Amino acid sequence: MKTYSPKASELQHNWYVVDATDKILGRLATEVAVYLRGKHKPEFAPHMDNGDFVVVVNADKIKVTGHKLTQKKYYRHSGYPGGLKETDLRTLLESKPERVIEHAVKGMLPKNALGRAMFKKLKIYAGPDHPHAAQKPATLDI
Repeated sequence: MKTYSPKASELQHNWYVVDATDKILGRLATEVAVYLRGKHKPEFAPHMDNGDFVVVVNADKIKVTGHKLTQKKYYRHSGYPGGLKETDLRTLLESKPERVIEHAVKGMLPKNALGRAMFKKLKIYAGPDHPHAAQKPATLDI
């Protein structure tokens, strides 16, 4: 018996919309990462991008547990000496709530060109509206 390997021409990429209202950040991110990778499909192949497009709405209404709002830090560096910048979760949720989900999901994808291609299929919006209605996304209940 031979192992089935899907071809790129046989792959079908579906669209899903996820409402992040009152969802826990990490639990939402793991489910979104599974759909972006395509691990929910029976024809999953780790060397191919056979995942689906995921649209996340209401990113500003996401929840976290414990003291993460004040204790969780996000770091970035300008490249110059002393250029380390630090932001806590509460500040980032107020200014750019999409970045919080992007950061969580990106850490769960492969760190190579394949992971970057999967990450491009993630669309996140702070409010309830999105411009992808023409793709007829199915509602994904997480």
